[in-house]
Amino acid sequence: MSYLKAAHKIEEASFSKIQEIIDQEHPDIHFSDPFEEAVLKRVVFASADFDYLYNIKFSNQVIEKILYVLRNKGTIFTDTTMVLGGFNKKLLDDLGVSYRCLVNEPAIFKEAKEKGITRSMAAVEYSAKVDGPKLFVFGNAPTSIFKVLDMVEEGSLQPDAVVGVPVGFVGAAESKLKLHESPVPSIAALGQKGGSTIAAAVINAILYQLKLNTTDYERYSVSDKKQAPEKGEGWWWMNTLMS
Repeated sequence: MSYLKAAHKIEEASFSKIQEIIDQEHPDIHFSDPFEEAVLKRVVFASADFDYLYNIKFSNQVIEKILYVLRNKGTIFTDTTMVLGGFNKKLLDDLGVSYRCLVNEPAIFKEAKEKGITRSMAAVEYSAKVDGPKLFVFGNAPTSIFKVLDMVEEGSLQPDAVVGVPVGFVGAAESKLKLHESPVPSIAALGQKGGSTIAAAVINAILYQLKLNTTDYERYSVSDKKQAPEKGEGWWWMNTLMS
């Protein structure tokens, strides 16, 4: 039986097929910059769901803000270990970026029980005590998004960016819409769809677009020959990331 066996060949063929389907079935889709294109295509790659081409929204220069967190050795906070487990940790380690899922820590259990809130909400409260740039990546808990927005409104938390893609039927769509409409830089998957796989795919897409050296096979990224954003936006940050 003949079939592709090499991981990089499978990925290469997959992204080629994704572009082919976009050209044939979604000709109205036009990507505004290479990072957004990379995110949308990797989410489709992870889900085989082309609805995300329309559902995922970028707001308030979020790509630039995420790259700021990466450049300045910030911390990524997730709502579940499933999201955390999907990251390419080797690349994050190379950049000096920390990544934490606090929901299973004893102090978070205790605080959530005492306050009658979810562990995800307690974890967000705790994150405000951590110094440095902060990126929140949520794939499962809408209450995490609501808590971030509440604390931003109170002035007790200043997230650099939020990736909000919880999946579900209770609070998921509402939380993501509020996030998208807020002044917080965000990537949000509007509607009920989302999940851990989508959350991890967003972060990995941005990491791979940086084209960092890796001992593993080279992942898909959008060609450098495509039109880059103006200075001050994401592409400029990529060029200065390691400076």
